[in-house]
Amino acid sequence: MTTPLTFTEMLRRLLRAEGQGRAAKTVEIYGWVVLIEGATCIIAPHFVATILSIPPLAGQGADYFRLAGVWVAGIGLLYVLSGRLNANGFVFSTLLDRPLVLPILGILWYFGIVPGPLALAAGLQDLVTCLWTLTTWRKEFGGGGTGSSSG
Repeated sequence: MTTPLTFTEMLRRLLRAEGQGRAAKTVEIYGWVVLIEGATCIIAPHFVATILSIPPLAGQGADYFRLAGVWVAGIGLLYVLSGRLNANGFVFSTLLDRPLVLPILGILWYFGIVPGPLALAAGLQDLVTCLWTLTTWRKEFGGGGTGSSSG
């Protein structure tokens, strides 16, 4: 069993991404994209709604859109930090989670809960980046190998 890293050691790993694997790097990059998307929803919700062909945000709609942006940015930050720290368990769990986004958004679109352009954009982004991470994971750790146990 390895000894846990101190807070200072974790900060150093976070700043330098020491020992970061290639699959973890894909998760970090994906996290940056999601973090930027969330920040954009917070800063410019009307702009994002226009880009995604969402009807104009009226009343508290912009505020709720900003709130959703906070959650999206938080998820992005989680991905960035986990990727930087080479948290292989987290990287693996994203391979189970991200493929579910497109079908779930498809169902929400079908029932008129989520606009089509938003469902398609977010769902395809998750699917394509998941396939990128999976391909990189298989190259890094092999099809059935255990790879590194860090994370």
